[in-house]
Amino acid sequence: MTLELSTYDVGILATGAIIAGIWLLVMGGNWTINAAVAIAQRAKLSRMFIGATIIAFGTSVPELFTSVNANLQGFAGISLGNVVGSNIANVLLVIGASALICTLVVKPGEVMRDLAIMLLATAVLVGGMLYGVFTLWMGLAMFGLLVAFVVWQYVNNEIDTSEVEDIEMSAAKATFFVVAGIATLAAGSELLVQGAVTAGGVIGVPEAIIGLTAVAVGTSLPELTASIAAALKRETNMLFGNIIGSNTFNILSIIGLTAMLKPLVVDPVLAGFDMWFMVAVTVGFAAMLMAGVRITRPIGIAFLAAYLVFTVYQFSGMMWA
Repeated sequence: MTLELSTYDVGILATGAIIAGIWLLVMGGNWTINAAVAIAQRAKLSRMFIGATIIAFGTSVPELFTSVNANLQGFAGISLGNVVGSNIANVLLVIGASALICTLVVKPGEVMRDLAIMLLATAVLVGGMLYGVFTLWMGLAMFGLLVAFVVWQYVNNEIDTSEVEDIEMSAAKATFFVVAGIATLAAGSELLVQGAVTAGGVIGVPEAIIGLTAVAVGTSLPELTASIAAALKRETNMLFGNIIGSNTFNILSIIGLTAMLKPLVVDPVLAGFDMWFMVAVTVGFAAMLMAGVRITRPIGIAFLAAYLVFTVYQFSGMMWA
């Protein structure tokens, strides 16, 4: 006997898969980040280095697994859309929500170099998108640039042994949670990709739009939760470092590794308005920090409103087509 499902039933199952996938990504991301920080502390790495590299990479791990998995299965639109959408969400959604909690301010000199790397990575991303495909050699070059960035961070940050205090997680436990976190991320990315593709098919939305919106928000939840926690503690330097680092890692590690495993073909849907909107958001954000602008609650509300308009535009464009 063959079980036939209605469009409604398929939609419900796809939505459940998306929710379960996001939950697994958040849980796996938290396990991986906490374990990695504990290992780094035992290695006597400074908190500045941990924040700029390990935590920034850790919060980008859901995007990494989702994009790699999507591209290997032939859903390049979700893979690249996830990165473009996540970088937009990190600024407008995450910074906007964090600014509702407290005024966000940082000294320009403290973030100038990291902002320069983020802008360079964005320029590389735009170049690849205009070219139409990210090849193996392009992926290797991007990942090489990322390695150089991490080494530069390590060389330019002094090790402070006084920071290694009261590490609750043992080395064995940390190793276990790294492995468990990665396995959970893999399972979550599979559920999220399959659920997103199925949901998009049910409602008639292209995979690139799903990647830009639903998948991007889901994989950006670690950045959101980490940034809100930092805002509550008034640790704005850590907050900005997380977002700037995550946007850099999203491009250089995710696109780089994805292209190294399989050439990443650019969906034409992403190479127009969405790409230039991401550039405008990234450059505008960098300009604000370089100018020492305080991101107050009204600015945060404006950021959130802009993100809402961007999201509505994505789906309204499909309805008008």
